[in-house]
Amino acid sequence: MAKLQPVRGTHDLLPDDLRRHAHIVGTAREVALRFGYRPMAVPVFEFTEVFARTLGEASDIVTKEMYTFEDKGGDSLTLRPEATAGVVRALISNGLTNELPLKVFVSGPMFRHERPQKGRLRQFHQIDVELLGVPEPEGDVEIVALGAEVLRALGVLERTTLLLNTLGDGDSRQAYRAALVDYFSDHRGRLSEDSVNRLELNPLRILDSKDEGDRELVADAPLFGDYLTPDATAYFRAVRDGLDDLGIGYEVDPRLVRGLDYYGHTAFEFVTDALGAQGTVLAGGRYDGLCELMGGPPTAGTGWAAGIERLAMLSEAPPPAARPIAVVPVGAAAAAPARKLTHDLRRAGLMVDLGFRGNLSKRMKRANKLNARAAILLGDDELARDEATVRDLDSGEQQAVALDRLVDHLAAFR
Repeated sequence: MAKLQPVRGTHDLLPDDLRRHAHIVGTAREVALRFGYRPMAVPVFEFTEVFARTLGEASDIVTKEMYTFEDKGGDSLTLRPEATAGVVRALISNGLTNELPLKVFVSGPMFRHERPQKGRLRQFHQIDVELLGVPEPEGDVEIVALGAEVLRALGVLERTTLLLNTLGDGDSRQAYRAALVDYFSDHRGRLSEDSVNRLELNPLRILDSKDEGDRELVADAPLFGDYLTPDATAYFRAVRDGLDDLGIGYEVDPRLVRGLDYYGHTAFEFVTDALGAQGTVLAGGRYDGLCELMGGPPTAGTGWAAGIERLAMLSEAPPPAARPIAVVPVGAAAAAPARKLTHDLRRAGLMVDLGFRGNLSKRMKRANKLNARAAILLGDDELARDEATVRDLDSGEQQAVALDRLVDHLAAFR
């Protein structure tokens, strides 16, 4: 029988990996709470229409990457490739449009059938924040500031560059779209097959093409900034002024776009070259048209998502794992009292390990392997005196402690 392996593009989060993972999520959640963003969760799968409508029928995610299946009831379901659509669906389903503005934090696994590579998996994990019901530029400023503060708390910010652009308002996008269609139509013969297909449906997505021939054409394509309305220009200026006021540095990248029609105004990415080729660490933007597209009332929205696996490769090591206290029964008579003592100490909030077998020597070796902070030795002599011997495993010092004083004494070893 072949050796069992995880499915390609997935990985096991072993205890040390999960500790780093949990540190990233916990740090981001704590920062988000300071900004007033409340944790929530949405299902790991939705009706396929939720993503097909919101991500665009012609997008690579929908046509090539979604994990879609028919359930036993005949419904088409899809494992979520991103969190925003689920959050907006939850807003509509639960009637939360009456509670705007809504500020939420989401984390968990996402699924895309794409080519696995460094920092990119088929089951990957994201942290995600969404701000709904705030159409003003101040909403974008806060969202970007929150992203920067999360990266700062993780020790990552200084290794990233914030790229910023505007996608303008509806009139701006319509004018720019027409200019792109004219430009790329003149070079249709040099476009990749994918970009030819995008030309009529979604020409902005050609700007994201990785094809070398497409990229040569993109270098000379019209710039979005030349087609902005006065209102869109003023909006972008307000976002930049807000970031300047907060001391958040950025570079304007006129080629940074989002290919879907419900995106507008601010688009941004924190990128790094610390992992080799430049990669995105955290990305987001404004999506005021999404809620209405999904059948809800017109509702402003802005937010971002960040890949936990990529952050784990960039971030500093998490704080050391908590060190347990080892209970070591000495002799058969101490087994039952040791089990009861372990249970009582755990209920008192202490992290306690009790080996299931072995003599004194083997149990002490286990305590050392676990990097235990202290050992509680419980033998016939200790039981006769209602005491335990507490050994400091760092200093080697030990002393007898009455059992009814044990919890207070062990506070120093937490």
